Amino acid sequence: MGEYKSLVVRLGSGQGGSTLSPSSVFLVANNLASLVIDEYTLSKLPSSNSSSTTSGSSQSSFSVPDYLTYEEARASILVFLNKLLLSSSSTPSAGPTSAVVAQLYDANALDLNNVILHNRSFKIQDAFSPSNLDYDVATVSAISALLDHISSSLASIVDGIAALTCEALRANVSGFDLTDSGDGSSIKDKVAVAADLKVFLTNSKLVQNKKLVDISISGIPAAHGSFREKCRLLHSNARVQLSTPFKTGSETALDISATLSSLAVALLNLAELSCNRVELLANVIPDGDELRAHVGAQRPVTIGWFKQTYRSSQDALIEKDYVGFSHNIFLLLEGVRKAVSWEATLAYLLLEGSSSGLVTTNEGNALANADIKKNEKKRKVLGTGSAALVQFIKESILDGAITEENPIKGSALLENWYQDFLSSFNPAKPKFELLLKKVKEIVESNESRRVPKLPKGTRDFAKEQMAVREKAFAIIVDVFKRHGATALDTPAFELRETLMGKYGEDSKLIYDLADQGGELCSLRYDLTVPFARFVAQNKLTSFKRYQIAKVYRRDNPSKGRYREFYQCDFDIAGKYDKMGPDFEVIKILTELLNELNIGDYEVKLNHRKLLDGMMAICGVPPEKFRTVCSSIDKLDKQPFEQIKKEMVNEKGLTEETADALGTFVKKRGSPMEMLYELKQEGSKFLENAESLLALNELDILFKALQKANCDHKVVFDLSLARGLDYYTGVIFEVVFKGATQVGSIAAGGRYDNLIGMFGKDQIPAVGISLGIERVFAIMEQLQKDRNEAIRPNETQVLVSILSDDLSLAAELVSELWDAKVKAEYMLDKRLMKHIGRAKDSRIPFMVIVGENELKEGKVRLKDVAAAIDTDVPRSSFVEEIRLRLNAAPN
Repeated sequence: MGEYKSLVVRLGSGQGGSTLSPSSVFLVANNLASLVIDEYTLSKLPSSNSSSTTSGSSQSSFSVPDYLTYEEARASILVFLNKLLLSSSSTPSAGPTSAVVAQLYDANALDLNNVILHNRSFKIQDAFSPSNLDYDVATVSAISALLDHISSSLASIVDGIAALTCEALRANVSGFDLTDSGDGSSIKDKVAVAADLKVFLTNSKLVQNKKLVDISISGIPAAHGSFREKCRLLHSNARVQLSTPFKTGSETALDISATLSSLAVALLNLAELSCNRVELLANVIPDGDELRAHVGAQRPVTIGWFKQTYRSSQDALIEKDYVGFSHNIFLLLEGVRKAVSWEATLAYLLLEGSSSGLVTTNEGNALANADIKKNEKKRKVLGTGSAALVQFIKESILDGAITEENPIKGSALLENWYQDFLSSFNPAKPKFELLLKKVKEIVESNESRRVPKLPKGTRDFAKEQMAVREKAFAIIVDVFKRHGATALDTPAFELRETLMGKYGEDSKLIYDLADQGGELCSLRYDLTVPFARFVAQNKLTSFKRYQIAKVYRRDNPSKGRYREFYQCDFDIAGKYDKMGPDFEVIKILTELLNELNIGDYEVKLNHRKLLDGMMAICGVPPEKFRTVCSSIDKLDKQPFEQIKKEMVNEKGLTEETADALGTFVKKRGSPMEMLYELKQEGSKFLENAESLLALNELDILFKALQKANCDHKVVFDLSLARGLDYYTGVIFEVVFKGATQVGSIAAGGRYDNLIGMFGKDQIPAVGISLGIERVFAIMEQLQKDRNEAIRPNETQVLVSILSDDLSLAAELVSELWDAKVKAEYMLDKRLMKHIGRAKDSRIPFMVIVGENELKEGKVRLKDVAAAIDTDVPRSSFVEEIRLRLNAAPN
């Protein structure tokens, strides 16, 4: 910390001015940095206030509360000065004069560069009269800054000390085996703390399968994780308050108090667990040991003190005594520092003292020191990180080492250790920086030992899953190519302007990327908009394409919902026969699902113009068509009554309009029967131009689907709305009707105006998108239900060399590879190892070569399933393999 002596914190808006930060407040408050007010800023302050009267200036006064610590008092005056200068910069006419600043800064009031606080009462002679409330706001902001700097610095150290306690108690730490689920249900900071603790305990034999189970141990990740979270919130709030001039005081204090209240709860929980662990550590020392009495009597702070201090903070908050409230939380933090220092003292005592004879341990207690009588042996059983921390403490933190020559023994040595820890856990002391650096070094150096995890909303796919995927992709591509489509690939990210305004309310789920080279980009939300951009950019008038690629949604991960997933798209752009492309994409959809053999499904179908006509008939204002559509689209997940409330309360429809919509959106049935009903004489749909056009188009489409023998899979459903803004005509969605609950598995529709958004020409288009992830889930479940084993590879032959002769294996397997046979090789003298490998991988044939086969110029060909061996000449074994493979059933 010696380098702090030369630091200068400069207030003001001149060239040398700087923004006040929690760290700079801490340094100045502890006399670790000097304070300078920028001369340019001082020169801009008025020498007298324009509102001063000729008879003299007014007088105001405020006092620094006597109960504030020296550190808090200095910080409060510093922040008060800073807020005065900020107020002067923002509104000079309402700001202080140079005299006011001088009164606070010079030696007659408070010299912030001296150690001594000269007095705690201030009288301001000026028309500008800062009030007690202004000072209170500055004080609360100052204490918040101190809390921020100290608590964030201690967060890593308390984790390290807790790890030492776990070692000293031989505690059960199975509760630290936490992983991020990836679906948003796990608490990030709790998982992170558990990971850091495991870094300290890596390779420890002291915490393996031990019986001591206690909430003060298992609760560490939750309590310390909450502390980390509250520290982050406080940091954001503290920085804002330090850079804000005076405003409505009560509002500012309220803003800060909400954050400090949550920190107070986190500190109380942290303290309670630490105090409870101290009790467990103390109980390890036998009653007859001379240190037991000292340990039992010495309690720097108790849980009772913490509870009383917390109550005092809440009482002050209720009375709107915000300075008293924040001061009590500062005391809580100081109490935590003392509690953790005492915990560190006892943990170190039990880890180091037992091996030196300084302390004995209870026979059969949680601490059985039989395995740590020698330092060298103990080093092997401590966790890798814990051992490094203990060694650092011994060499760099504690002044009193355990040696035969050391005259200080027993309770005196223990008290010395406590004072050493207490000093080292103080960010204002030189050793703190060294300790913090060491703890972070331990955690970071062991980063490779942590359990790796995936980002939320993503997945890995093992070989069995990839086998299912590759099979599905092959079927899908074959169907797409059957219909004359060509492949297209587009970038994973697009310019943000390309994607925005195309997805309606779902635009909030677009993943934005950091600015790179002046371009604002976003990950693609789907494959349709990039396709439209490609067609327009290349001035294509017609294009039939397919694309299989990953898309990205900034969604909340949950079961079945991911942030990264595949889509399989087929689109037709250009002018064709009326409803021809619409018919073909629906036909393709049914072919895909039939050939994937996933089970029963239905294609729900509607028309966007029919929806618009329906809403116009029911009295929905045109400007609300799209937002009401997004509500209607939820009917497959929510009852109409709930949707009605949303349309009335949130989207401003009358109950009559919502009820009228309800009579229509409940209609669904077979295509031709529903069409006949809607086109009957007197139908209101015939009176609306948009809906009449839609009905005529659907008439053509349904007749084509009927002739193609796939209309029985289609359901005409007036509740289908499809929330995306770019749809203009036919819309459809596929719902799986089997036992696996996956919801929609495919969707699509006509979008005649989307391509025109990127160019001069409007190119009509229609397409489908298959939600392949959900299809995979169905296929995998079906295989489980049928008890079908999934074969992850397609190996046809295993070349088994019963020796370690790699050159022989290379010769034989290369002949098979050259003949386009899928083959692997294995070197092992044990035949059963080869047979086991073939059976496990379900490889149908083996080519076995041992010492006898080599002598006789042959190979042994084995049919694995039939367990039949046949000798084949070495010169013709490839041809024999090919004959057998051709004769084998697929």
